[in-house]
Amino acid sequence: MHISAPFIRRPVATSLLSAAILLAGGIGFYFLPVAALPHVDFPTISIRAGLPGASPETMASSVATPLERQFGRIAGITQMTSASQLGSAGITLQFDLDRDINAAARDVQAAINSAAGQLPAGLPTLPTYRKVNPAESDILDIAVSSDTMPRSRLYDLCDSFLAQKIAQIPGVGQVRISGGAKPAVRVDMNPNALAHYGIGLEEVRTALRSANANTPKGSLESRSNRWTVNDTDQLLKPEQYSPLIVAYRNGAPVRLSDIANVTEGIEDLRNSAYANGKVAVLMGVGRQPGANIIETVDNIMGLLPELRASIPPTVNLDTNFNRTTTIRASVKDIEFTLLLTVALVVMVIFLYLRNVWATIIPSIAVPLSIIGTFGVMYLLHYSLDNLSLMALAICTGFVVDDAIVVIENITRYLEAGDSPLQAAMKGSREIGFTVLSMSSSLIAVFIPLLLMGGIIGRLFREFAVTLSVAIVVSLCVSLTMTPMMCAQFLKSEKKVKHGRIYRASERVFQWSVDSYASGLCWVLRHQPFMLVLTGATICLSVYLYIVIPKGFFPQQDTGLMTGSILAAQDTSFPVMQEKLKQYTEIVMSDPAVKSMVGETGGGSENTGGMDIELKPINQRKVTVDQVIARLRPKLAVVPGATLFLRANQDISVGGVWAVRNINIRSRVRIWLICWSGRLAYKRR
Repeated sequence: MHISAPFIRRPVATSLLSAAILLAGGIGFYFLPVAALPHVDFPTISIRAGLPGASPETMASSVATPLERQFGRIAGITQMTSASQLGSAGITLQFDLDRDINAAARDVQAAINSAAGQLPAGLPTLPTYRKVNPAESDILDIAVSSDTMPRSRLYDLCDSFLAQKIAQIPGVGQVRISGGAKPAVRVDMNPNALAHYGIGLEEVRTALRSANANTPKGSLESRSNRWTVNDTDQLLKPEQYSPLIVAYRNGAPVRLSDIANVTEGIEDLRNSAYANGKVAVLMGVGRQPGANIIETVDNIMGLLPELRASIPPTVNLDTNFNRTTTIRASVKDIEFTLLLTVALVVMVIFLYLRNVWATIIPSIAVPLSIIGTFGVMYLLHYSLDNLSLMALAICTGFVVDDAIVVIENITRYLEAGDSPLQAAMKGSREIGFTVLSMSSSLIAVFIPLLLMGGIIGRLFREFAVTLSVAIVVSLCVSLTMTPMMCAQFLKSEKKVKHGRIYRASERVFQWSVDSYASGLCWVLRHQPFMLVLTGATICLSVYLYIVIPKGFFPQQDTGLMTGSILAAQDTSFPVMQEKLKQYTEIVMSDPAVKSMVGETGGGSENTGGMDIELKPINQRKVTVDQVIARLRPKLAVVPGATLFLRANQDISVGGVWAVRNINIRSRVRIWLICWSGRLAYKRR
């Protein structure tokens, strides 16, 4: 008795087992998320602290430094960066990939509590932290603009309605609003008037706070009733603030209108954004970890008509910088490649075996092995991305080889005169250990990829595991369903009558064997020449390896570009806003640009950013690199600032953003692993 015997004797049970594998894989494929690359989490925590009115130097010395000293004692930190601005400071902690983010968050909270005694007494609240993933960028930008509505009301509409509705969609992780601020009443003090009346800013702040005190008013009671006193003590309009009494001088009240100019505006004036040249408020939509990017964006696009019907008709809602366009195309291409690979394999099998059932059996084994892999991928929380689908495309040759080896050995006994059942029993018993050793050797080749650490190991782990799982599923199918189908459907060669096409193809195959034999004899007679040719090939390969450009991933034309604007440190916000307008006009004038959004401010007055979406490649006829080269001389004419453009890669969506500078040792390791895999496959 051997491992295949029970499955050969029980064809119904074996068929049900294969159907179960097919069903599990199909369900797993339906629920698998779609992404460009495997998701890699970076254990990163961001800490924010605010001290209104403090200069960047004060924030760095009195707030950031005490916190950094406490954070430096936390184990597992690989990088700590801080940035101090007017009234705020931010610290970013990046931990080892193996560090548990929740445990790291507890350590960060403990460090904040320890540093509380060293922080300034005027700090409104203790610093706050949140867990972030710097590799996760926005999957969709939504621009909200209007020709009649002010920017403050647009921001309020986004903050109170649109962002909340979008955040409720499954798969949406965070909706980031930029380019505006909440509506507010602004009080611009007159220094001369303050000096004249001898009033300090603290007195003004106390008066404003007292006028907006949202406190209980008490109640009135009688023997039989009780009434709660309520009053509207919130001032929402500038005209309500103007008559406020700030102080008394010489027995006369000094009102707020005497010492300040009260206007209606927004909380942060130094915040601006543009969409296709128009003032807009931007909403950047991020996805939840492991969510299906395509499904999430489709759900958002499906909700937009309802949102447009719920907002004033003067408000425009446009989408920009859709990252799913290239993901859809790349996944579709590799799925087509996978189907084409299976079709070509089946065609080659039929051309060489020239037997319908001998072709059908491996044709069933290959899709069954690949579909069964989807079920395991779902259990491992993997995704349908370029690397996992590439692993399935590569393993097609491996999984079909297992089935062919089993069929070939069983066919040998059929040609010897055994019945199909006897041939399946003998052939599967002899070849079972061989198939097992073949599959084990292939899996062993990818063990180094599984043991690699750091970002590279995280990225290629899904590729290696998917390929290994496909080989294991193929091994199970080759030892169960394949011999069972051979016993049921193959016929003895003595009962088969071959036609003219078979006999003609047999002569072609015999001619190819004879040609190979004569060529091999010529090679053996000219061994010195072949040795020199082999050495020259090796030297040429080494030379080409040195001169060929190297990179972690090939350059992609995703049709997306990002730009970073940098100006001098003393650049004011109005000047920076004007430069952003100039850059926007130059970029939008390029015929290859479809849409763009840009923003500046938000805490840093001398920097800005742009997201640019190009037209489809069949419409623009130029690559993204050519567009960048065409825009650079035009952008250089804007004085006092620099715009850095770069092509956006799908690598950032998959969760990898800092692996381009891969060292030579890692490159050699990856090359040796791939080369050893090819060598092991050839030796079989």
